[in-house]
Amino acid sequence: MTLLIAVHFGVGLLAPMLLRRLRCRAFFVLALAPLAAFVWTVLQGPAVLGGAVLTDGFRWIPALGIDVSFRLGLLQWVLMLVVSGIGALVLFYCRWYFGDEAPPTRTGAVLVAFAGAMMGLVTSDDLIALYVFWELTTVFSYLLVGHNPAFAANRRAALTALIVTTFGGLAMLVGIVLLAVRYDSYSLSRVLEGAAASGVDSPLVVTAVLLLLVGALSKSALVPFHFWLPGAMAAPTPVSAYLHAAAMVKAGIYLVAVLAPVFAGTPAWRPVLLSLGAATMLLGGWRALRQYDIKVLLAYGTVSQLGFLVVLMGIGTRAAALGGLALLVSHALFKATLFLVVGIVDHSAGTRDLRKLAGVGKAMPVVAAAAAVAGASMAAVPPTLGFVAKEAGFESLTYLVADGDGTGWPVLPAVLLTAALVVGSALTTAYTLRFWWGAFATSAKWVYVDPEGADEDVRPHHRVPWGFAAAPVLLAALSLAGGFTGHQLTEAFGGYVEQFSVGEESHGIALWHGLSVPLLLSALALAGGVLLFWQRHLIARAQSTFPAVLEAEEAYQKTMRGVDRLAVEVTAVTQRGSLPLYLGAILLVVIALPGGALLVLRDWPDGVRAFDTPAQLLVGAIMVVAAFLAATSRGRLRAVMLASVTGYGVAVLFLLHGAPDLALTQTLVETVTLVVFALVLRKLPKYFTTRPLQASRWWRLVVAVTAGAVVSLVGLVAVGARTAVPVSAAFPDAAYTFGYGYNIVNITLVDIRAWDTLGEISVLVVAATGVASLIFLRSRYSVLPTRPAVTSDTGTAGRTTWLRGGETLSPLRRSIVFEVVTRVLFPVMIVVSVYLLIAGHNAPGGGFAGGLVAGMALVIRYLAAGSRELDEAAPVDAGRVLGAGLVLAGLSALAPLPFGGRILQSYDISVDFGRLAEVVTPLGPLQLLGSPHLVTSVFFDVGVYLVVIGVMLDLARSLGSGIDQHEAEDRAPAPQPGTGTRATATTAHPAAVGAGREAGR
Repeated sequence: MTLLIAVHFGVGLLAPMLLRRLRCRAFFVLALAPLAAFVWTVLQGPAVLGGAVLTDGFRWIPALGIDVSFRLGLLQWVLMLVVSGIGALVLFYCRWYFGDEAPPTRTGAVLVAFAGAMMGLVTSDDLIALYVFWELTTVFSYLLVGHNPAFAANRRAALTALIVTTFGGLAMLVGIVLLAVRYDSYSLSRVLEGAAASGVDSPLVVTAVLLLLVGALSKSALVPFHFWLPGAMAAPTPVSAYLHAAAMVKAGIYLVAVLAPVFAGTPAWRPVLLSLGAATMLLGGWRALRQYDIKVLLAYGTVSQLGFLVVLMGIGTRAAALGGLALLVSHALFKATLFLVVGIVDHSAGTRDLRKLAGVGKAMPVVAAAAAVAGASMAAVPPTLGFVAKEAGFESLTYLVADGDGTGWPVLPAVLLTAALVVGSALTTAYTLRFWWGAFATSAKWVYVDPEGADEDVRPHHRVPWGFAAAPVLLAALSLAGGFTGHQLTEAFGGYVEQFSVGEESHGIALWHGLSVPLLLSALALAGGVLLFWQRHLIARAQSTFPAVLEAEEAYQKTMRGVDRLAVEVTAVTQRGSLPLYLGAILLVVIALPGGALLVLRDWPDGVRAFDTPAQLLVGAIMVVAAFLAATSRGRLRAVMLASVTGYGVAVLFLLHGAPDLALTQTLVETVTLVVFALVLRKLPKYFTTRPLQASRWWRLVVAVTAGAVVSLVGLVAVGARTAVPVSAAFPDAAYTFGYGYNIVNITLVDIRAWDTLGEISVLVVAATGVASLIFLRSRYSVLPTRPAVTSDTGTAGRTTWLRGGETLSPLRRSIVFEVVTRVLFPVMIVVSVYLLIAGHNAPGGGFAGGLVAGMALVIRYLAAGSRELDEAAPVDAGRVLGAGLVLAGLSALAPLPFGGRILQSYDISVDFGRLAEVVTPLGPLQLLGSPHLVTSVFFDVGVYLVVIGVMLDLARSLGSGIDQHEAEDRAPAPQPGTGTRATATTAHPAAVGAGREAGR
């Protein structure tokens, strides 16, 4: 199972390349991934139907008991068949739907990845992993619904679906954590076992279950979350057929189904699910009767059917479970068929408006027949699978009305529930007839007289290729054949039904049980639906007279506008664009909370030492003096340099404490910070304000002094309050046995706490992107223009150009000393950076330190000769370097999985060259090739190295050459008023002068 899911994501990564090369024929290749999953699932059928449960997975976060584990029982097996089988058919269908002109590379890739995420969701046995897959389907559906972001409808529908389902997912996450706390496990199977053994009546469990239901109801579009699903019809029709008929909306149904055997007895379970499910079925069916777009009509029909499914799965009895599981399969087949048929009609006729369509049935009889069979299954007309499934569901309702069927459900609510579902089924029949008649009748205009309708009929303008119709025809055939497999389905679904301890045994799934109450209810629903369709004009007039009420979507839009307005008001008050205000607010909180705790502290640390060596005292005194001078300095650059003294002082303190690695890193970070400040200060005034001392400055002084005192005291208390053994006490041994190295700091970064490092370099990428977006409008890097040829005239002959970028600078601005030093230092610094990268596992250094050194080498090239020289030194987009580093780090984290290892696990690879390792000489052994060994975490460190270089390159281009370009554009020579022209004086950075001269040429 793990491999199958990984294959889907791998194929999704390759999909854009395949679609560019093979055009839409690539969908045949993409369909192989879900097809392979379908075949594998079918092959597991005998074992699963025999009662076996298949498991797979690996440890993820052992310290928290979180695994990536998969479990394939009967319910999961059925869902896997639905997700993989229909997924393969939909991708096959996409070959003809999208055509060869413009294959949707993103949609194809995301659709395959979505199939993999959905398979992970329905088979995951770990609740955290289930939540991850749950949110992956949300993100992928957002991308799929927003298929064409150029259209506002796609953007709005995608955002609505994202917000609503993410809200439900967050609520579900809280419920997952509560269940894990209660049953001491994140394993779904263990949680169910624990709940069955200890009961489900505690307030904590009830709260957790209700939160889980919020996630399920939002995902499956039940009231009051139903409005997002019809809006999501802005997605391409194959996406709707898969996500909103067979896959995504089934996630909520699956969650209800997997929890029902144990948690259906929770006090709030049945009232919530049965009432909301019945209301959703009625509302969705009623709204479907008002739609003219046949795709939106099916969307409201999906909402209605999901309500019915939730009711059957939520009752929690044996008979209802059998009917619910059969209806789940039936719904996936007939609704996927109908959506695919809509795609064919729209593709051929160019419209989905049933007031305009005419003659479609004659033009494509096979498609019309497939739609008729699927529609009959949706309306529960015998002998389809939909009929036998609904019969089984109605049977469970008769047991519920008779005596509560072991649930304790009162008689009157049971009668009302049954009546609501029968009326909902009648509405289903009515909108099914409306769909088929409007889409395929010979002439629909006389049926739907509407002043806004079209004046001319629209007929199909081309024939339907066989491959285009193959998927809906096959699914329709399964809907028809399924009606004759009632006995087999009853036996197959028995493994799931047996998990319920409440309710009468069902008579099974069959076409004929004799004259019975369920058959009467089915007949009433069919007759009522035909009557509603026959009197559709009367129904339409009645609907138009209904009082206007606040619809759910309108309420959602008003709520979002209110949230946006509140955010604007709060931002206007708190985000004033004043850095002193922000810092003051932060420092006041520090003073109030930790400072308040210090005021009531009774026990203070004893035996505090002022210093260990006099050198520490000296460094500390220098830092204090530098900080005071920085606070009182009028010059900005002077203040920055004085502040950097405190940073270098910290590095010296690290060195005095025996931490050379930390001292090296602190020195490099402080140097980079100083350079960045120097680059930024070019756009700021040279001096701070000279305004006289005001009252506000006294308040700032008080806040600064108090905050400094609070932080110092907090540090003192924190260091002296330690009672437990530090977690780092085991790091020296773990660094060698776990990380295969001696540098504890570096091994901590790339091995012991590599997850933290992965998150930190991700933040670095985001920060660099943010800085670059402030300077560059289009891209981080553009191709250098062709360099003009350098003529060897008498003025330049014999001149040595230490740096090629220096050719564009004015001779008056060049520094030959700086150029020579840069020429010497640059290769040395690059070699040192590589050494620090490689040696960092056992000696001071590592990818972070090495990246800083390499980045500083690039910055020196820029400072010596300007932006031209920086582009000569690194002719690559910084974004590509950042992306390459992040991808390399991520791949190195996942690399151990195929070999049976854990994420971010390291391996020590030693090489023995035998006799070539060393040679014995009279003077002693002479090393030749030695006995090298490689630790695989070095690849993760290389990713960190590339990310840091990318950040430095981005900063140099953004705050360096980017500002130079702005200066050159602002101060380039331009005609002045008068008869002649003259160049404006240029006083910018030397690199800006060179850029201006280059522009002037």
